[in-house]
Amino acid sequence: MLTKNRAASFWNGVRMRTLAASPDPDEPPRMVTVPADWDQDAGAAFAAMAPGTGRASLADASMLWVGPLADHPQASHGLATRLLDLLLRRAAAPLPAVWHGLRGSAPGFVLNLAAFAQPEGGLEIDDFVQACETLAEAMHLLQPSGQTPCSLLLSNLDACLAALGLDYDSDPARAVAACLCALATTAMHPHSVPSRPGASAGSVPPASPVPGLTRFALARWQEAALRGRRSGRSPTHELLPETGPIETGLTAPGHALASWTDALLGVEACGAAPLFSPLRPDGRLAASTLARLAARGMSPEAALAASLAGNPVVAIAGPAATETMHRAITPFLDRAPEAPTEVQAPMRAAAGGGRRELPARRSGFTQKATVGGHAIYLRTGEYEDGRLGELSIAPARGSPVQRGLLEAVSQAVSLGLQHGVPLESYVETFAYARLGPGGAVEGDEAVGSATSTLDYVFRTLAHAYLGRSLPDQPQNAVPAEEPDDALLPLDLPRETHRPSGPRRRHGLRLVG
Repeated sequence: MLTKNRAASFWNGVRMRTLAASPDPDEPPRMVTVPADWDQDAGAAFAAMAPGTGRASLADASMLWVGPLADHPQASHGLATRLLDLLLRRAAAPLPAVWHGLRGSAPGFVLNLAAFAQPEGGLEIDDFVQACETLAEAMHLLQPSGQTPCSLLLSNLDACLAALGLDYDSDPARAVAACLCALATTAMHPHSVPSRPGASAGSVPPASPVPGLTRFALARWQEAALRGRRSGRSPTHELLPETGPIETGLTAPGHALASWTDALLGVEACGAAPLFSPLRPDGRLAASTLARLAARGMSPEAALAASLAGNPVVAIAGPAATETMHRAITPFLDRAPEAPTEVQAPMRAAAGGGRRELPARRSGFTQKATVGGHAIYLRTGEYEDGRLGELSIAPARGSPVQRGLLEAVSQAVSLGLQHGVPLESYVETFAYARLGPGGAVEGDEAVGSATSTLDYVFRTLAHAYLGRSLPDQPQNAVPAEEPDDALLPLDLPRETHRPSGPRRRHGLRLVG
């Protein structure tokens, strides 16, 4: 958490402020100095990544890795300035290994795609390509041994598409995403293009609605392929002279290293994932939601009125849309997260093709609630007949492990529902489960208190879809105790009859 501004200064023309920040609410905060317009999550992320445990300044921490790059004899003119500009405007930032100067660890950067999309101004193509080339040069200089591959991870795709007025689940959006991936990859592999198993031969960037984007991406992709054929180099994960390989990919949920960098950059949805909820954790509309409303010429009030009338304006993409997006961009990346189709294929074969597909546009609800002081978002997707077909559970704030586990549960339950597992089975399994924080529930009248996040989720689903209101378990309730006769001393009499009502305690207890 962050406190109010305590000090102000300027660095590289950017106003800075000093605040107390901690990535873990249970840990003592540290004083950090960051740009004044950075939000709370960015301050907490910098506190997590900055070397040391005491006071930290973005200026000092950045120069620990930018300085050696600027002094490198092979560095191009202005490399340090370009890197700092990307960082200050939250367009790109290094992974923790770079911040800490860990030699032997794979250096990498996260690129915030949304930073290059301007409402009404289109996509800054030249700026995007220059950013990719700048990061490629930095990674070559940081890892000259060629032993460990570097990573350029793309993130915040949905926010980029929203700023361009595109819906995630649309052909124009997938074309833009493919072109961006192609441009990033050719910047990492200027002498050849990567080839991924399963990608169709001769894949080229598709036509996109952004003026000039397809022409530029196609020209660079074909030029790199031609250079690779002329030089006789392998088009697969090329090793450039005297440098290590650089792989393009995407950030992914639960990626412990990239999650802090995503937070530093203000990423709404990591990697190629769609926006989970139209709301921010504080209940306000997300930037992507506002961008999509602006593209439709609608105010938040008009969108709310339409939603209340049963005509939601902002469609939340589901697993099928993510699957299609992955297929569109995979041929243009070195490494992509495992697509849903790759995970679900064995299940489809085992089930004999019995999966029931969800409609492309579906109803459902998004619920924000607080369980024991921990805020979570629950989103559901329904079939045409109103049956539950998918759900997503995400904590408003939590560790990468917690987010990853809840996402895994969401995906597993969604797949089960789509293959015919009744919701009743999940309710019986997870209701009253004691896995994580529990306590009073706020924001949802269906449940008063819960023993855990999963207990709340499946009891409120039972109320919404099964018409069952499961009672709250008393906060002091504990599992039934096993008979402790085996622990009694041999010379104490055993009870032959236990009276009804609460179990009586003897004055003598055996402690070990």
